[in-house]
Amino acid sequence: MARAAAERSGRTSVWLEGKAPRGGRGGGQPSGLDRERITAVTVRLLDAEGLAKFSMRRLAAELNVTAMSVYWYVDTKDDLLELALDAAFGELRLPDPDADEDWRDQLRALATEYRALLVRHPWLSPLAGTYLNIGPNSLAFSRVIQRVIRKTGLPARGVTGAISAVFQFVYGYGTIEGHFFARVANAGMTPDDYFQHAMSSVTEVPETAEVIQESKDIMAARGGDTVAEMLDRDFTFALDLLVAGIEAMVERD
Repeated sequence: MARAAAERSGRTSVWLEGKAPRGGRGGGQPSGLDRERITAVTVRLLDAEGLAKFSMRRLAAELNVTAMSVYWYVDTKDDLLELALDAAFGELRLPDPDADEDWRDQLRALATEYRALLVRHPWLSPLAGTYLNIGPNSLAFSRVIQRVIRKTGLPARGVTGAISAVFQFVYGYGTIEGHFFARVANAGMTPDDYFQHAMSSVTEVPETAEVIQESKDIMAARGGDTVAEMLDRDFTFALDLLVAGIEAMVERD
């Protein structure tokens, strides 16, 4: 899907253009500016202000340079966003698939890292669905995932399905969680206060109150005194279900 969109726009990937990163001072370019610094500031701006407000003009102002100075190092805004996306993937702590560790522990570690990354950078999920994700950090993440899944004992035909089951779940969970925390921040409330306010509001509406009442026992059994605890428990249990599913498929085969 991302590839088709890229081809329709006449663009593939910054990683396929074969251009060496521009750096150094030349042609009147400002001192201390390079693609790495521009990318780092881009990530910082995206974290602080979100994807919708990001622009090359805003970035140039943050760097205290002209917009044309930024274009000396990157050709387009798309290129820069793709660089920022891969820089964020570089934050992931990846296990060594060759280490003498159980694949279950390594898979849980990868899933937990990816979830935290999506929550930490809410702008990451829409970009991950837009670009090809073939930067070095993204490829390193994908390679480790594949090697860990191969350790499960699944036949080769089941590897991609298992990867999809686990990491598309994490992508969805982390995306929704990230949106929730962004909404909380915009409201100027704590996650727990926001949750309590939302629950109080929906119980005042007959249509939604009925649904909440029907799920009261489920919510109580879920456990957790805080929003963070509830989210963690749901994530852990869902991940355990997926691990158990992989184990069951291995045993069946």
